[in-house]
Amino acid sequence: MQVQIPQFIEIENKIVGPLTLKQFLYLAGAGGLSFMFYFILEFWLWLLITSILGAIAIALAFIKYNGQHLPKIISAAFNFFWKPRFYLWQRMPEEKFVLVERQRTILEQFLSEMPAVKKLWQDLMTTKTPIPKREKGLKTQYWGKQPRERFQLFRKLTGEKEIARRIDYR
Repeated sequence: MQVQIPQFIEIENKIVGPLTLKQFLYLAGAGGLSFMFYFILEFWLWLLITSILGAIAIALAFIKYNGQHLPKIISAAFNFFWKPRFYLWQRMPEEKFVLVERQRTILEQFLSEMPAVKKLWQDLMTTKTPIPKREKGLKTQYWGKQPRERFQLFRKLTGEKEIARRIDYR
């Protein structure tokens, strides 16, 4: 079973000749008002009002801007000017409580209970020789050379000077 799929769904149907229903209603409304004003007003005033109504009706029926019809743009403009808009953005302060002393004592307790971890970390940071069964030796990278060992003076954030050993593996 074949079903026909509608195409061009964004294009309005032409109902009255080359005009859509909306275009026809804008032009017919302006024509009806003009016909009524012909019997009410004097000729020069009728001519002036009819020309203004005709220009407005033609603009509403045929003008598009960025693919949008003029009545839609006008309604969006009215909504923008008359609807209340009040945008207020305030950053909410984040409340963070940091207990430095408590964390320090917890860390000290943790390290005091595990002296093997502390010694392992110290060995990893200070020794030249690999720890057996944990690190591979670096002898293949040197091709017989030993790394140069230097000491370097640096300042901490607090301003204290400290000397540290620097190993250059180049």
